[in-house]
Amino acid sequence: MGTISTLIIKRLALGFFVLWIVSLIIFLGVSLLPGDVASEMLGQSALPETVAAFRGELGLDLPLHIRYLRWLSGLLTGDLGHSLANGRPISELISERLGNTLFLAGVAACFAVPVSVFLGLLTALYRGSLFDRIANVVTLTWISFPEFFVAYILIMFLSVHLGWFPSLSAVREGDSLIHAVYLVVLPSVTLTLVVAAHMLRMTRAAVISVLGSPYIEMAKLKGVAQRRIIFWHALPNALAPIINVVVIDMAYLIVGVVVVEVVFVYPGLGQLMIDSVQRRDVPVVQACSLIFAATYVLLNMIADVLSIATNPRLLYRK
Repeated sequence: MGTISTLIIKRLALGFFVLWIVSLIIFLGVSLLPGDVASEMLGQSALPETVAAFRGELGLDLPLHIRYLRWLSGLLTGDLGHSLANGRPISELISERLGNTLFLAGVAACFAVPVSVFLGLLTALYRGSLFDRIANVVTLTWISFPEFFVAYILIMFLSVHLGWFPSLSAVREGDSLIHAVYLVVLPSVTLTLVVAAHMLRMTRAAVISVLGSPYIEMAKLKGVAQRRIIFWHALPNALAPIINVVVIDMAYLIVGVVVVEVVFVYPGLGQLMIDSVQRRDVPVVQACSLIFAATYVLLNMIADVLSIATNPRLLYRK
């Protein structure tokens, strides 16, 4: 138990260091973009004196390192600051969108995880069969497609031609759960097709790797059925890599929704970050990026802990 606690502390320390590096990179990257929020809001016809006065009002005339240190000190005290574009607290802007992003990722996970793990077990069970070969071809094809391409294909067939689902996922507060799920079917299916292929192939590889173990050979010699060998003997010992890939893909479902939210105009955290980049709203962009990075770091740590919980031998070096 103490070793797991030490692992968690090390992962948290590394995670905070990664978040600091991410905040620095994002701040510098956005700051180096041409223009700023003052020129973006006032437009090209504004006088230079007006733009300069507005920049001074927003604090954009301060040196870069001073602005970054002010933002970092506020973050350490729990204050994300205010949006430069509309003056609203960033915590309010994020709280309005974060729930939508988590809802979309949750719906996609409910589709992707059980389907991909089950199909991965089936392909391992019927390894070398026609079903296995077809599954490999289909998963390799889907992995090769970027999210926006899959999204536009689904929109063209399921929305434009068939009219089954809306092309825009305009989820609003007060919508019923069934209606909200109906609105996010296309973006969640897009995310499912992208991550399910990876989970399926990793599940198949993990189970097949365990099937080469001596105790599996002994079970086969005893006449144990192949189905029982996979579900009762191979699967429990293959859980560690399966849990790793599932949790990592869960992180991708939350972090990688930016493109999907933009395509479907979904009111989530990814859409908020893209809008803020266009307005050069640096504090909002940095806050959204830190949330995505923190989600990825946290889920990576959870994946490590769950993998060790299912296979304590991972604590010890070979």
